[in-house]
Amino acid sequence: MRSRPPKHPQPCHARPTRVRFGGIPARHGFRFELSGGRPCLDFVNTLDERLTDRPVERLRQFGDLVSWAAQTQAISRQEVAMLRRYGLNRPRAAQAALRRATMVREAIFAVCSAASQRRNIAGPALAALAESVSRAARRRHIQRRGNRFAWGWQPMTRVDPDLILMRAAWSAADLLTSPAADRIRQCAGPGCAWLFLDTSKNRSRRWCDMTVCGNRIKARRFYAKRKRSCAAAYR
Repeated sequence: MRSRPPKHPQPCHARPTRVRFGGIPARHGFRFELSGGRPCLDFVNTLDERLTDRPVERLRQFGDLVSWAAQTQAISRQEVAMLRRYGLNRPRAAQAALRRATMVREAIFAVCSAASQRRNIAGPALAALAESVSRAARRRHIQRRGNRFAWGWQPMTRVDPDLILMRAAWSAADLLTSPAADRIRQCAGPGCAWLFLDTSKNRSRRWCDMTVCGNRIKARRFYAKRKRSCAAAYR
């Protein structure tokens, strides 16, 4: 469990988590740490302590998924409101949508983790991501912004509970097909596996956060060294 408490209060039912503020506050303030460098990586990091025998799921309800999208500004305020109403009015369908979103999240992790370590990418994970990207592409359109043209999203006029997973999938595709894909890293902390973009000049960043995983490893090395020194002193 990540131990650094947030500076903003959380609801009493929320698990304590470190929060490096990013995006905008959701309904209960800043609930998610946005340190990945891309929305898709922040989405992957909603499963904490991934490689331990007790991973911590941050997206336990459909409302959590909407809160993540609100904080990251992956969708508009109007879309946030529409999806919140959907979650209240159709709870079973909303939870099914959450399950689909977490399945896509795991596909994104599998693909990006493999890319970060130059491993072969599993076909099923890539196929699942590609299918979601294809759905997302049908909602893209070109628009004018000032004197330039840019890609934009068609506004959601009818509720689509898979909107957030499509935005996350598109973010992953955009990252993986860009030069920045070479900077995807997986945290070296035991059990962590958070993904992030290494923007350091020498591309040597190893930890999702030096104050958490980095310090944890440093502390272990220090105590191991001291233990060896003490053992040597009594020989």
